[in-house]
Amino acid sequence: MSRTHVSVFGSSQSQPGEPDYENAVTLGGLLAGRGYTVINGGYGGLMEAVSVGAARAGGEVIGITAPTVFPGRSGANGYLTSERPAPDLVTRIGAMLELSDAAIALPGSLGTLTELVVTWNLNFVASFSGKTPIPLITVGAPWSELVPLLTDRVSTKGNLVTCVDTVEDAMAQLDAQMP
Repeated sequence: MSRTHVSVFGSSQSQPGEPDYENAVTLGGLLAGRGYTVINGGYGGLMEAVSVGAARAGGEVIGITAPTVFPGRSGANGYLTSERPAPDLVTRIGAMLELSDAAIALPGSLGTLTELVVTWNLNFVASFSGKTPIPLITVGAPWSELVPLLTDRVSTKGNLVTCVDTVEDAMAQLDAQMP
C-alpha cells in the first residue's frame, strides 16, 4: 500500500544517459522505495525516466496521458502500471493534481512550467477555502531563478514552492513536508 501520491513534472525531450534523465530514474526509485505512488504525464523523457526508476523499485506508476493532444506520440511509456487518458492538457493537469498529495518539478520546458504554475496557483488559493497547500518542490537552477522572479513580479507567495538542487534534496524536502 502506498503512503501517498506524488506528481512528477518534467521534460519530454530528455534521453537515457543524459544527467536529467538519470536523475529522474533515481527520483522514481527513491519515491517508490518510500512507498509513494508516482504520477506523471505518461510519455517519454523525464516522464519515462521517473517511471523506470519507480518500476525498478516495484512501485506503482500512473500516467495521465492526452492522446488526442499528442497524436504523433507512439503512446504511453512501457513502465506505467496504469494509464488514464485525458481529453486535453487542462484536464490532464487537473487529473494529475486531483490525485496528488505532493508535486515535484524537474527540469523542463513550457509544459513543465505550466504544471508548476498551475500547482503553485492552486496552493495559493487553497487557503481561501481552508485547504492546506500540497508540498511543491522544484529541482534545478532554472526553477531556483524563476520562482523568486515570479514571486517578486506577480506578488505571490514564494514559500509555497521549495527550490532544491538535486533529486536527493527533493526527497529530503518531501519527507520533511509530508504530514
